[in-house]
Amino acid sequence: MKFKATDQILKIIGDKKLIRNFGVIAHVDHGKTTMSDSLLASSGIISPSVAGQALALDSMKLEQDRQMTIVQANVTLLYEKDNQEYVINMIDTPGHIDFTGRVTRSLRAIDGAVVVSDSVEGIMTQTETVTRQALEERVRPVLYINKIDRLIKELRLTPEKMQEWLLEIVTNFNRLIDIYAEPEYKDKWKVSIQDGSVSFGSAKDKWGFNADVMKKKGISFKDIFAAYSEGGSVKELAEKAPLYDAVLGMVVKHHPPPDVAQKYRIPKIWKGDLESDIGKALLNCDDNGPAIMMIVNMTVDPAAGPVAIGRLFSGRIKDGDRIHIIDTKREGRIQSVNFFMGNQREMVGELAAGNIPALLGLEYARAGQTISTISGVNTFEGIQYVSEPVVQIAVEPKHPKDLPRLVEALNRITIEDPNLVVKINEESGETVIAGMGVLHLEIATALIADAKVDIVTSQPLINYRETIRGSAGPIMAKSPNRHNKIFMKVEPLDEKVAEMIRNGTLNEYKDKKEVQKILKEAGWDGDDAKRVMRFDTRGNVMVDGTKGVQFVQESTDSILSGFDDTMKEGPLTREQVRGCKFTFHHFVPHEDPAHRGLSQLGPASRRACMGAMLLAQPVLLEPTLGIEVRIPQELIGNVAGVISGKRGKVLNMEQKGVVNIITGEIPASETFDLSEVMRGQTAGKAMWNTHFKAWTPVPNSILSTIVADLRKRKGLSPEPPTADEFVDKE
Repeated sequence: MKFKATDQILKIIGDKKLIRNFGVIAHVDHGKTTMSDSLLASSGIISPSVAGQALALDSMKLEQDRQMTIVQANVTLLYEKDNQEYVINMIDTPGHIDFTGRVTRSLRAIDGAVVVSDSVEGIMTQTETVTRQALEERVRPVLYINKIDRLIKELRLTPEKMQEWLLEIVTNFNRLIDIYAEPEYKDKWKVSIQDGSVSFGSAKDKWGFNADVMKKKGISFKDIFAAYSEGGSVKELAEKAPLYDAVLGMVVKHHPPPDVAQKYRIPKIWKGDLESDIGKALLNCDDNGPAIMMIVNMTVDPAAGPVAIGRLFSGRIKDGDRIHIIDTKREGRIQSVNFFMGNQREMVGELAAGNIPALLGLEYARAGQTISTISGVNTFEGIQYVSEPVVQIAVEPKHPKDLPRLVEALNRITIEDPNLVVKINEESGETVIAGMGVLHLEIATALIADAKVDIVTSQPLINYRETIRGSAGPIMAKSPNRHNKIFMKVEPLDEKVAEMIRNGTLNEYKDKKEVQKILKEAGWDGDDAKRVMRFDTRGNVMVDGTKGVQFVQESTDSILSGFDDTMKEGPLTREQVRGCKFTFHHFVPHEDPAHRGLSQLGPASRRACMGAMLLAQPVLLEPTLGIEVRIPQELIGNVAGVISGKRGKVLNMEQKGVVNIITGEIPASETFDLSEVMRGQTAGKAMWNTHFKAWTPVPNSILSTIVADLRKRKGLSPEPPTADEFVDKE
């Protein structure tokens, strides 16, 4: 197998029909990176003898130590099928739920996905989550069932029983496509063993096959069974049916080339005018159109600075081009255009549409942005993440002199991972990092330590949210000079509408008529639907309910500033507010504009919002995690005990082959010592993972303790304020 040089790839890359962009997605530990090793070996990037152990795409030291993928890795491969060479751009993504943000971003750059599933465990929650995300981005899935050797060694199935077992997994996977795919792709995209869109194999032993390979090489399940029986040779099987042939063969046959995929993907991910010249260039993946690219991933190279990796949807991009970052209206200049061969960057000087370039020199670019050689292009749709940051820790440098280096390290980490949120509390001066879970934060602190900064971290803390159970108002609050009166009502916001605000379906830039239509369909009355003043992205809304009052228009901004402040920091514990609908009911302004400026109306509006919330049965919400535990039969009681001992509940138990799977839910605040307790109760035999599920009200029995703790931590008095402090009487 000769090593394929970059110039060979550049020869082929001109023909769109010979390019494929695909990603590897799956549940944690189902064998994505091990499978990717075999694919790299087929292109001569790593030696075939170490494939399966090298985990070459886990290039970070942390990834190798923990044996798990943390960041997505890009690589360009050459593959020959029926005497035709193809260029394949592959992205290996993480499986752990704390890193789904990276999976979501990677999906934007690819047209097809290979979903990897463990043969014994079948389709697990995370497999379902990533498949759903792929279908929402119109990325076509194919299925690879890994670890087939477990069916023979652990479950001791006969070849006939094996086929029944595997058919069940394929049926379950097609059920997902049935639920989540859009109507026109439901039947087209189902996978089937007959047409070769399902492959079987063992990544560790480097063999694999599908229907096409079976016909060509004459292999059947009996041969696999024989290879693992006495006197059989797994090595011979791997030589006869190498894994990369099955997987890459499936990619070339079933995944679309970029010019075909963009015809149906662009209408979903780009909201500009498809009839315009730009729209046509994007739909046709046109090399001669303007260069338009979406950045899906940023890495920081210690020597070269930020590297922006993304999908070029139209035009050509070359060294020295001046480009516009559309989202932030900045300009930049590309120093060099590269692509990735494994963890090595290769300079190529120029790339055409349909590829995944890595650009140097754009220091202001960030993941999720649109860049183009012309200005005034519509941006791509924002990326919708599955969960939000729920756990946080406070960090500070051990030695004050290291503060600038800590800031630099945090800056770099947030460029690479936009799902980590860093905020500085102005009152206490502490730096807080919020992430998707405890593991996400552990990795972040390990990366800071790699930057040679000694830090002290607090115990992990949970993010809470505030909301209301009842409604209140109208109540009145006066401005500090007592000359303006603001009347405010509040009620819980319908969950459907709140969700539409959070995912961007409802926002301020949307056409007013469209907003009215959506709100009316959700059951709002016509007047309210017309008079929305502000959608707050946390899932709150402010409606103008005043009738015939003077000076409302010119005071709107000041009144909204008070509303915004309250949504950032609610009255109970100064946590973010969600799910509230405020109605600005009535306004008695002072005649003289000097007496009704921002400094008067802002505080009045904030007081009115706070007072109304405190009268409407305010409540604290905590993040609840779904938990899935895999254990042997005899330990079910112990695990159920652990979950219920941590204020959790068991929702379901089922048996899959030799393992039992318990699903339940558990408050995030109870999970910090979950691993020690679980290991103690199950002697280390339990495998589990958690994922963010929902925000649920804190039980009344512990509400006052939690509120007092949170307030003390923020340097406030332990008792929350009462409504009387904000509401004014005549």
